[in-house]
Amino acid sequence: MPWRTQTIMDERARFVFEAQHSFLSLSELCRRYSISRPTGYKWLERYRAEGLDGLKDRFHRPSSCPHGTPQHVVDRILEVRKRRGWGARKLRAVIEREFGYAPSADTIHRILDRHDLLTRNKPRRRRTHPGEPASPMDRPNATWSADFKGQFHTLDGTLCYPLTVQDGHSRFLLECKSLPGQTLTLTTPRFKRLFRTYGLPDFMLTDNGFPFASNALGRLSQLSVYFVTLGITPAFIEPGKPQQNGRHERMHRTLKRHTAKPPRASLPAQQRAFNDFRRIYNEERPHEALDQQTPASVYEPSLRPFPRRLPEITYPDHFELRLVSQDSTIRWNGQKVFVSHLLGRLTVGLEEVGNGV
Repeated sequence: MPWRTQTIMDERARFVFEAQHSFLSLSELCRRYSISRPTGYKWLERYRAEGLDGLKDRFHRPSSCPHGTPQHVVDRILEVRKRRGWGARKLRAVIEREFGYAPSADTIHRILDRHDLLTRNKPRRRRTHPGEPASPMDRPNATWSADFKGQFHTLDGTLCYPLTVQDGHSRFLLECKSLPGQTLTLTTPRFKRLFRTYGLPDFMLTDNGFPFASNALGRLSQLSVYFVTLGITPAFIEPGKPQQNGRHERMHRTLKRHTAKPPRASLPAQQRAFNDFRRIYNEERPHEALDQQTPASVYEPSLRPFPRRLPEITYPDHFELRLVSQDSTIRWNGQKVFVSHLLGRLTVGLEEVGNGV
C-alpha cells in the first residue's frame, strides 16, 4: 500500500477509535481532524458496516453509464481488432456498417487502450511530400502500380517473391502472387492474366528493378516494351525514391504484417495467406483515402480489353518512322544508329525537337 494511502487509513482509524472511546463530542473531534461532521458520520457508518475495509478510498467511477457504449458493441470492436488489427477509424466504419451506428473513433481508441490492444509505434521522422505522381490516378485503371515485395524464406526454406499489382485510384489489389523467382518468364503470364480479367490500364508505374526496367534506352526492359505494344505507357519512379510510389509501399507494409510475420510453411501455404489477405483488403477493410469505403466498391474493370493480337504501334503524322533491324540499329542519314536490342523488329518514331535535332 502506498505511503500516502496508509497515512490516510491510520488517520481515519484513529478518528473512529476516539469517537468510540473519547468523552469529546463529535463536533469537537471533527474540528481536531479538520473534517466536516457529515464526513465524520460517513466514516463511522462505514466502519460499523465493513470494519477497517470501509475506511479505504473508493472508486469514483459511476456503477452505470446510460450513454456508454453497449457491451455487445465493445465485444465486436475487440473481436475485429484482434482478428484484423485495424485502427479506430476503420473499426468505426465496420461497426457502423454492421449495427447502423457506431461510437466515435476517439471512443473506440479509448476502448482499445483500456484493453491493452494499442500498438505503441516509435515516432516517425517527417519527410517532405514527393509531390503529385508522374502518372494520373484520378479514376480506376488510369494507373496501375506493380512491384515485387522484398523476398523472404518460407518455413521450408523456399524463397518467395511476392508480385503485387494495385490500381492507383481505388487501391484495389489486383494481384498478390507468390513466385519462386523474379524472372520475365514467370512475370509476363501473370500480367497477361490480369489484362484478360480486368482490361488494360493507361499507365504502369514501377520502380527501376528487374523485370520492369533496365539500363537501356528510356529505362525500357523487355516487359515494359511489351506494355508499350499494348498501348500502356511505362512510368518509373526516380531511383532511390520509393515514396513516389507511396500508396503501393504502404500496402506492402500491411501485407507484410498480416502474411509474412511469421512466414507460412511453404509456397502454397503462403499463397493461401496472400489470397485471404487480398480478399479482406479489397472487400472488408475500409480505406481512409476512399472515405472508409472498400476498394472493391470503388474499382471497376477497364473499358480497354486485352487484344487477341498485338496492335501495330501508331505515331503522330509528323514523326519520322524507322524499323529497328535485328542488329538493334536504325538507318538515319545513310548511317546506322544503335537504338536498343529490346526494340528489334519494332517500328520507332522520331520527333524533331529542335533545328535538325
